[in-house]
Amino acid sequence: MDKIPLTRAGFDKLDAELKHLKSVERPAIIRAISEAREHGDLSENAEYHSAKEKQSFIEGRVKELEGVISLADVIDPAKLSGSIKFGATVELIDEETDEEKAYQIVGEYEADIENGKLNMKSPLSRALIGKEEGDSIDVRTPGGVRSYEILKISYV
Repeated sequence: MDKIPLTRAGFDKLDAELKHLKSVERPAIIRAISEAREHGDLSENAEYHSAKEKQSFIEGRVKELEGVISLADVIDPAKLSGSIKFGATVELIDEETDEEKAYQIVGEYEADIENGKLNMKSPLSRALIGKEEGDSIDVRTPGGVRSYEILKISYV
């Protein structure tokens, strides 16, 4: 299987979520199922069915996180430099609106567009990879083609 690139911060966040699920959520849901069983007839027990459904979600998420963590390739962006690649923080200016934005290019499991974490497989990331400061790029988006100028590249 292919390695999954993650920044140290992304790896630590996923690892913390896994530990929380195993040490807090899993025991809590086991207690909830046990309490719901004590209420009698399980076929009509909404609490029991809700707890079992939540348990199924937790177990699925635990398996997913264990898989991601086992395949993680933790990359330290501070050790990188040069043109844009995984881990780069890129400051852009939209050439139409003059709006400035900053994004860090990260793996899909840590992507969070609202917090400036851009999935490396997104159209914008793919257009940015390999470019230098001062370059202009055109990106095809659902809203049409957008043009950006790369103002700054940093690896923190």
